[in-house]
Amino acid sequence: MEMIDIHTHGLCDCDTRGASPGDFLRMARLQGSLGVGAIVPTIFSSSIDEMRLDIGAAKKAMEYQREDRTPAPGLSPAKILGVHLEGPFLNPARAGALDKGSFLPTTIASWKRLVDGFGEVVRIVTVAPELTGAPGLIEAMADMGVVVSMGHSNATYDEAEAGFRAGARGITHVFNAMRGFHHREPGIAGFALMNPEVYVEMIADPHHLHERTIELIFAVKDPDRIIIVSDTVKGSASGDGGRAVVDTRGKLLGGSLALAGSTRRLVQVGFDPGLVERAAYQNPARYLGL
Repeated sequence: MEMIDIHTHGLCDCDTRGASPGDFLRMARLQGSLGVGAIVPTIFSSSIDEMRLDIGAAKKAMEYQREDRTPAPGLSPAKILGVHLEGPFLNPARAGALDKGSFLPTTIASWKRLVDGFGEVVRIVTVAPELTGAPGLIEAMADMGVVVSMGHSNATYDEAEAGFRAGARGITHVFNAMRGFHHREPGIAGFALMNPEVYVEMIADPHHLHERTIELIFAVKDPDRIIIVSDTVKGSASGDGGRAVVDTRGKLLGGSLALAGSTRRLVQVGFDPGLVERAAYQNPARYLGL
């Protein structure tokens, strides 16, 4: 069993934005050097044409990995399993660090244009389920075999449940860039905790979730439904330093620790090693149907 990161935008000087196949391959080598066995590189929301260029670069990198039979010294590169599209069908009110100007209405036509020719490459898509037409789009995505995750969302509990019933299976970086829990409206965060079947991504660096919030997630969720992700970006360190990656206004741009560092940190602060291992190894594999 290998460690799998299903949400990573980059690492060190690598980035999935404006990337070449070589950029994806270098990202895979960096991740492999850290003990990560497989990755789902995550494409930033942008124009459809720009996102298609990035998906195409990832596709070529995947083809190269399949064809390359040259033994590599040391640790093998992480296998690129496909891409995770974080957008463009997201709520501008919960854009987080993403470019809300790139977000699009949830139409089947836009979706088909985005993924035409890339059906086998797109593994996960994040969608805001409260947008007009989102349940129908989620159903179409799920029918294609895509794993739909709900995030960057201002959904109420009922709207999140409607997305789940339409075919969504996950929640993108729970509690971050989404409506928070309120005692009179639990929202999408409350749905993430209370629905026993939905998977939740959890960023486990020192900056995105308080340790007691992580403790709450482990206490409430089925341990088979928790997936630790890095959400690393260009500028994130490969070591365990955990320095926050922020813009000039102090807004978090992504995770500060690669997946191996996140899991080590959780064990060091007292979380059950077996549960942590499950959330980084078995759970993402099951989520992806591997």
